[in-house]
Amino acid sequence: MSDPLSPEPHNQPPVNPLPTVVVALFLVIAGIELVFMAGARGFVGGPGAVGWRLEALQAYAFSGAVFDWMIANGNYPADQLMRFVTYPFVQANFSHALFVCVLLLALGKMVAEAMGSIATLVIFFGASVLGALGYALVLDDPAPLFGGFPGVYGLIGGFTFLLWQRLGEEGGPQIRAFILIGGLLFIRLVFALLYGTDATWLADFVGFGAGFGLSILFVPGGWQKMLERLRR
Repeated sequence: MSDPLSPEPHNQPPVNPLPTVVVALFLVIAGIELVFMAGARGFVGGPGAVGWRLEALQAYAFSGAVFDWMIANGNYPADQLMRFVTYPFVQANFSHALFVCVLLLALGKMVAEAMGSIATLVIFFGASVLGALGYALVLDDPAPLFGGFPGVYGLIGGFTFLLWQRLGEEGGPQIRAFILIGGLLFIRLVFALLYGTDATWLADFVGFGAGFGLSILFVPGGWQKMLERLRR
């Protein structure tokens, strides 16, 4: 298994092929977005296609209010539970989808090459599910949760764990591993000050924590090394 954090460029092709699992996730997200855009512009689907995105949000976005109702009534319909894993594939608009896809390709490649395809899927969907749970349990926000950022932040958490472990092995300052998430926090703050923000940021950062934690399961000796470093 190649090490995506290694600085050695020897014997590597100019353009490294993307792992299949990352390509598959990208094609699903990008493909759905292209269908929405084509429908909105009248290229496919006729007049009714203009509302495809809204219909998809109504059918597949996650609702904290509905989840509260399920807990209160002890009733968990399958069509509502599936929203934990369907909401990441419906984006708000093209810009939203573009940022999700770019981060997915970049972070997903590194995580998949280091941990494997199964780990990448577990981290992406695990972060999405736990992000939605955090959003529903901590907040009382009626707005639906949708988009791939919680899953992508899970991959950022996975990459952060890899870098954190590498710096620990090399004796470097492990706090440097959190520069990326720190930068994203700063960007979030700037956008919040300029344009206001919504509560979905909580799902994103729960997703980051989930990705960091789940990575322990897929890196050899990850749990033991984590305990040793925390004891120090």
